[in-house]
Amino acid sequence: MSYLVTTLSELEALYDEVGEASRVKETDRIVPVYRALIEASPFALLATRGEGGLDCSPRGDGPGFVRIVDEKTLLLPDRRGNNRIDSLRNVVHDPHVALLFLIPGIGETLRVNGCATISIDPDLLENFAVEGKAPRTVLTIAVDTVFFQCSRAVVRADLWNPDKRVARSSLPSAGQILAALSEGRTGGETYDKALPERVKASLY
Repeated sequence: MSYLVTTLSELEALYDEVGEASRVKETDRIVPVYRALIEASPFALLATRGEGGLDCSPRGDGPGFVRIVDEKTLLLPDRRGNNRIDSLRNVVHDPHVALLFLIPGIGETLRVNGCATISIDPDLLENFAVEGKAPRTVLTIAVDTVFFQCSRAVVRADLWNPDKRVARSSLPSAGQILAALSEGRTGGETYDKALPERVKASLY
């Protein structure tokens, strides 16, 4: 007997009918109640897909760092990072993207699906400058669907409970991970000691 689910009919038989609340919450634009959530969010996950497969990358800044141009358009600056540009490479190959917005202390999350283009318009880049430093690129996202996700996952994870925070010392540090993967060629204690100041100096 196979325990693999391989058809939609098999899958759908395992679950109940979609309730009205789950249907009406989906929109094709950024309505005022969803605008409020985007403007309050300091963190989002950006999902993309390309020739090499899928990618999911964290994005964060001050609340409202993803700007709303109008009810069908979002702007997401690409702040300084590791220069892998996995997400941007994927967008060049396939414009479809998804965003998952989180708000500290709030159980509900917000999901946005759409298509992105990469802009290097000088005026747009300058408009996103922080501390005199502009992003290299800005994603313009044309919104297809928007809907909030209920709080169950966040509640189950007890995500915002300060008493559940994991001690940094209980997990491998960035330097330890790099040293292990590079057989000591990079990373290590020196890397970890310099990291906080390096991150602070290179946020933008």
